[in-house]
Amino acid sequence: MDTIANPARDKLSRDELAVGVGVRAVRGVEIASIMKTAGFDWLFIDLEHGSASIETAASISVAAVSAGIAPLVRVPHDDLNLGTRCLDAGALGIVMPHVDTVEEARAMVDAFRFAPQGHRSIAGNYAQLGFAARSAADVVTMFNNAVLVVAMMETPRAIENADKIAAIEGIDVLLMGTNDLCLEMGIPGKIDDPRVGAAIDTVVSACKTHGKWAGLGGVYTQELLGSYISRSMRMILAGNDISLLMSAASDQAQFVRACK
Repeated sequence: MDTIANPARDKLSRDELAVGVGVRAVRGVEIASIMKTAGFDWLFIDLEHGSASIETAASISVAAVSAGIAPLVRVPHDDLNLGTRCLDAGALGIVMPHVDTVEEARAMVDAFRFAPQGHRSIAGNYAQLGFAARSAADVVTMFNNAVLVVAMMETPRAIENADKIAAIEGIDVLLMGTNDLCLEMGIPGKIDDPRVGAAIDTVVSACKTHGKWAGLGGVYTQELLGSYISRSMRMILAGNDISLLMSAASDQAQFVRACK
């Protein structure tokens, strides 16, 4: 039986960093090949804060699979149906924001895993398989082995429940949403606060205990990013299309204007 390639999961399985980039404003499928060439392992296609449609997410996902970069889609909180539709359309993982409880995490597994792990409905001719027809038994095994189910930790309640959430079979990654966590803590924007570091340590410990991967989002400055990665974060959201474009464009414009 063949397997479905998921470059992000492959990197994590080898205890390497899986480095991702957010896609929130770009609509063209070219973003998949561009970010693959730039050195990223996965796309963070944002349907929570972005205005893209499921059709756009699907098109980018199909292009990403072909380009060899893993498409993961962040859906709005508790939108399990949208998540399953994105998986059917080509995604290799679903990121759910604001997973605070064991019940919410179990609902993710139930929706995004095929039986016996969950109760995802089976379709056919999946983009991840080149639209080829495969037996139901092969589809179930390959997808359950390839898909990443990612729960975002964005509140103090989530951090308190991190160990219980990490213990759930079928959850792969606990991804820190540092900006929302800071908001919930009453320290907006203070991602270098010691309380954030303590929360990261709690999530990392839970992941190590239960054989899951810890992930980091919302931290993009190099010094702080390096510090948090050194705490055993492995799935890293390293920036997004808007911030990277603005940074590079601003630097280039300033350089040219300074020339005489």
